[in-house]
Amino acid sequence: MKQVIFEILTEIRPEFDFTKSADFIEDGMLDSFDIVNLVSILDENFLISISGLDIIPENFSSVEKIEELLKKNGIKS
Repeated sequence: MKQVIFEILTEIRPEFDFTKSADFIEDGMLDSFDIVNLVSILDENFLISISGLDIIPENFSSVEKIEELLKKNGIKS
């Protein structure tokens, strides 16, 4: 699952190497528009619907956090 997440992140922001960051938000790699785009792509790719209550920067700060969010929405690793 992590590889798929990295591929999606690279598709959104190809200028960054997400494997080198511990916090995408703090490092300025993702902004609010990127998060909205990421949610849309995750919903489509994994056939889920991420709740608006879960769309907070903390849930998108790392691949592990994104993976936790996907698991919360029923996706198995």
